[in-house]
Amino acid sequence: MESQLCELRKLASRAENRRTETGIPRVAMVQGEIAEHRLAAVYDPMINLILTGAKTMTVGGRTLRYDPATYFVMSVDLPAVGRVHPAEDGAPYLAVSLTLEPQIIAGLLADAPHVLTGQGDGAGFCVAPVTGDLLDAWVRLLRLMDRPDEIAVLAPAYEREILFRVLQGPLGWMLRAIATPGTALARVSTAIQWIRQNFAQPLRVEALAGMAALSVSAFHRQFKAVTALSPLQYQKQVRLLHARSLLMAGEGNVTSVALDVGYESQTQFSREYARQFGLPPSRDVVRWRQCFSPDFRTL
Repeated sequence: MESQLCELRKLASRAENRRTETGIPRVAMVQGEIAEHRLAAVYDPMINLILTGAKTMTVGGRTLRYDPATYFVMSVDLPAVGRVHPAEDGAPYLAVSLTLEPQIIAGLLADAPHVLTGQGDGAGFCVAPVTGDLLDAWVRLLRLMDRPDEIAVLAPAYEREILFRVLQGPLGWMLRAIATPGTALARVSTAIQWIRQNFAQPLRVEALAGMAALSVSAFHRQFKAVTALSPLQYQKQVRLLHARSLLMAGEGNVTSVALDVGYESQTQFSREYARQFGLPPSRDVVRWRQCFSPDFRTL
């Protein structure tokens, strides 16, 4: 598999130290050291493949580490804190990702209904060993960056192959679950989407359980299994991450941002912000402006 990784590294070496679009739908890449506050975010469902170095992802109280021997699947929108690490020889972190589209997975399952998938523990994120077949599909997909005229025709086929290889592996159940209505993960995902879109509004767990067609106790249990967070913890993290993004971009002061994300008390907002990020909001902004000035807004 080393030859495949070498080619992938060469293809992705044009990536910058931020999310870099490839011209291929849903496929992005990144390279180098990335600011901590940009790795604390609500992540979209994705398959992430590390080519050089390593990355840790923390959701709730659960932390996973992965490297070029593994790949990472996140099957629902999750607030997470990431940290990237260079390779032992000092080579910069390098990775590619494919954003998951449930409709594409559902179409693949309709064409291959008998593909076997294992059973997982219900978590919405996990790591598995990479395979040669999976790397082959990634190589063919990234080669299209140099053949843009072929993207419309070939990219869908190579994307389906990547999804098919993941479906065949130990995390295949995650893809099947997000594309199959009625599964616990799909039900929880419905509630997650509501929270993401309405995070500033008061949260009523009974209403969310109703959206998921689950009892309140079953909803709590399955939500925690998928996200490693309770619904209220999930909402709080989404609020704080959005608030930090607004503050870093200079879009309001602490008071206005606290109100924008749903807090009635600035004191409570500052206390929970400091607990989450290590510093009160105003001091956190100063720290990052000192680290990344003068062009702070481009981060």
